[in-house]
Amino acid sequence: MQISRSESLKSLNTLALEARAAALTTAASEAEVREALRWAKAEGLPVLALGEGSNIVFAGEVEALLLRQQGLGWEVLSQDEAHVRLRVSAGEDWHNFVREALGEGWYGLENLALIPGTVGAAPIQNIGAYGVEFERFVLAVHAVDSASGESLRLGRDECRFAYRDSIFKGELRDRVIVTAVDIQLSTRPQVHCEYPSLAAELCQRGIARPAPLDVFEAVVAVRSRRLPDPAREPNAGSFFKNPVVPAATATALSGRYPGIPEYPQADGQVKLAAAWLIEQAGWKGFREGPLGIHPEHALVMVNYGGGTGAELLALAGRVVQSVSETFGIALEMEPRVYGQPR
Repeated sequence: MQISRSESLKSLNTLALEARAAALTTAASEAEVREALRWAKAEGLPVLALGEGSNIVFAGEVEALLLRQQGLGWEVLSQDEAHVRLRVSAGEDWHNFVREALGEGWYGLENLALIPGTVGAAPIQNIGAYGVEFERFVLAVHAVDSASGESLRLGRDECRFAYRDSIFKGELRDRVIVTAVDIQLSTRPQVHCEYPSLAAELCQRGIARPAPLDVFEAVVAVRSRRLPDPAREPNAGSFFKNPVVPAATATALSGRYPGIPEYPQADGQVKLAAAWLIEQAGWKGFREGPLGIHPEHALVMVNYGGGTGAELLALAGRVVQSVSETFGIALEMEPRVYGQPR
């Protein structure tokens, strides 16, 4: 295991924010994860897991050991006529895994195609898109306790999944390193294509009875059009969560703002479109120096070059305040924030 010190993180986060970590290493096995934890304990440093840096804001210098994991593949735990159960290593690239699972005839993840990041990040964020959330596929999450080095196994219910949330963003935040995820996929083609933009894309393609591959390709097309490529325009994808509000709040807002997008939830609440709220508050396309809100997607904050994490968070705070003053709705950021400005 090699440790590098005072490493630049600019190329390791999709917002291309300049920052440095006290130390950085890559683990190729669970044993190396434990070795990294022992090293950090001896150095008096906390350990933070770093995937592809696609859902993170480095506000400044990070006084921690950042731990990356290399993709180590997956194994089939069991398979029957209806399902396959897999253990997937945390370091695997998420989109590549979705594509390869589809190629194997394992279905269900198509709606989650092209989401950046690693498999290990998927349960932390409970990633979701186009009407599907990751939690429905999870059997268990395997992790190592950062303090003790002990192995942990958390079943689906223990993960406390919620909309864009899990125990790994709450009680266990930065206290465990996810090493693998057990998931169950279908071996029989099943599709979920009710989400409006996805249904519209399939309709435009003339596909009335889509197969899983059709859904995969449609999701890739829609995401490619709507979300800018971080390699060209550094960003962290959707920067704010879609707020979920009581039905009475949604009814009052629709009376004041006819046409506001609403998505009724199973628990009786209503999900609102954060992008719509931000655009109506006048922020879509806003730019100030090196930072701004993307002109085509109001949920995406862009670092056009040279912006700092502190400046980005300040701009995000202004957006949150503006939406609150306009609609009385509190937006919540999706990315996790680490580091302190010098």
